[in-house]
Amino acid sequence: MTLVETLAWLVDTPSPYGDEGALADALEVRLGARLPVARHGNGLVVGERTGRPLLLLVGHIDTVPSQGQGPSRLVDGRLHGLGASDMKSGLAVAVHLLEDPGVHEGSHDVVGVFYDREEGPLADNRLGPLLLAEPWLTGAEFAVVAEPTDLAVEVGCNGALNVLCHFDGRPAHAARPWHGENAIHRAAGLLAKLAAWGPRDVDIDGLVYREVMGATLAEGGVSRNVVPGHFQLNVNYRFPPTLTVAEAEARFREFVGDDADRLEVTDRAPAGPVPTGNPHLGRLAALTGTGLHPKQGWTDVARLAEHGVPAANYGPGETAQAHQVDESVPVANLEIAFEVLRRWIPT
Repeated sequence: MTLVETLAWLVDTPSPYGDEGALADALEVRLGARLPVARHGNGLVVGERTGRPLLLLVGHIDTVPSQGQGPSRLVDGRLHGLGASDMKSGLAVAVHLLEDPGVHEGSHDVVGVFYDREEGPLADNRLGPLLLAEPWLTGAEFAVVAEPTDLAVEVGCNGALNVLCHFDGRPAHAARPWHGENAIHRAAGLLAKLAAWGPRDVDIDGLVYREVMGATLAEGGVSRNVVPGHFQLNVNYRFPPTLTVAEAEARFREFVGDDADRLEVTDRAPAGPVPTGNPHLGRLAALTGTGLHPKQGWTDVARLAEHGVPAANYGPGETAQAHQVDESVPVANLEIAFEVLRRWIPT
């Protein structure tokens, strides 16, 4: 298959979050015909350790749920379809690299790590369990995560907290609100503070990460004619690599202060450090010619770092296309990414 044919094959093998089995089966059959494959659930480790230094090609096989997209189609040099940019184009490149005999004849072991359930809560992400099941992977010198990056090298990533801010009131008839206390109105102070919070730039060795927070979900009330006795607001906080999860949580609690009755952290994702000084990162940046860029969103470079593996994001997908109804990727990007990574892998 050509790269484009492989991408179309991947897109046309549905793998929405939580239902990745068919694609895991197909990848196991295809790659297992040439290479050792260890399967754990719907996660695959493709290749083996022979004692040479180790490099990883990492990617999630799931997509967001379908929004009614049909089969893949090629139009004006772009391949359209669910997951085309995020991140089946990166998977296509990784598959072709693993199938290239020359990749395995060089000075490094090159192993593919493909996992499921990335497009959901951090706790359900299956990369961590896969690394625990195959602990030798954590000895890798470097990993490339094939997220969409517009062919740029993106390093580090912001961490994320999701916090439910609870506000308690006292129910009453809406015609006589003085008999109660409106829980929604009690959130006005925090909402005003959030509205006034602008993105704050955090510079790390010339890479600027943007610290942001904002309300994303709100829930409260039981009826249109009842003063609500409880209201809750979900705040999404993206914090820079200079903060640990504990420091970010303390910072958020200080920001809220007495403006909420209680806080409930429902999801924690650590920030990803910048792997400065790593020679593999330097070579990759030089080959792309794009320099290094900060990763504003969260990716699994953070989880890899927790396991001691330095990593960067690099892939042919376009970030603006991720999760779009008519998602697509330029066909030319596939060849460019393949050639860059083929030259990057030491011979």
